[in-house]
Amino acid sequence: MPLSFRSFYKRIFRMPTFNDLYYTIVGTTTLRPEYANQYNIGAQYNKYFSQLKLGFNIQADAYINKVQDKIIAIPANNLFRWSMINLGAVAIKGLDIQTSYFFTVKKKLALNGTLNYSYQEAINKTTGQRSYGNLIPYAPRHSGSATLQASYQNWGINYSFIYTGERYMLPENDPQNYLMPWYTHDLSFTKKLAFRKTAVVVAAEVNNLFNQYYDVVINYPMPGRNYLVKLSFNL
Repeated sequence: MPLSFRSFYKRIFRMPTFNDLYYTIVGTTTLRPEYANQYNIGAQYNKYFSQLKLGFNIQADAYINKVQDKIIAIPANNLFRWSMINLGAVAIKGLDIQTSYFFTVKKKLALNGTLNYSYQEAINKTTGQRSYGNLIPYAPRHSGSATLQASYQNWGINYSFIYTGERYMLPENDPQNYLMPWYTHDLSFTKKLAFRKTAVVVAAEVNNLFNQYYDVVINYPMPGRNYLVKLSFNL
């Protein structure tokens, strides 16, 4: 069936992990479980063109989550010492879109890829807090990723792109807490070999291709352009 629909409702809870409770400095032993009501509606469409050897899939989900005692990590006394806390009430609404495709040319050249986009608005709804109505820390409205793979005989090339939109590092969405968007490009090449009836894969990777400076968490910079060579055996 090319087109299908889905929907669900969940009432779930998440217990604090051992690290959330007891990890040195970060842990908080008084954390309460996180409860959530989740509402979701989605659709999926598949199509395959046999003559072109082309297929694609697209799916989308819209959701609303109402969370009580949401567990998050925020800086405590300073930006270098974090603690786990229960935020209180959080209202989340969002949209996830995922697409993928594959294409084969004369059984030798194969292309496939994915494209993902997420919109999420996670708002603090804890009455009486100064940050009421603000985005919760480190929750971007927009994020996404893309991948592209191509293979020809025993050769392969892979490309990936990751994007994270603007965020705030503290519950208060003040200008001094603003974090700029960041994105990275990664590229890798692979070669499959056979050595005494053993499958061998040699891979060379270039991560953060354009050497972008970015922090996933403030004051903890991620690596710049870096290189990696892999050798794997399938026994």
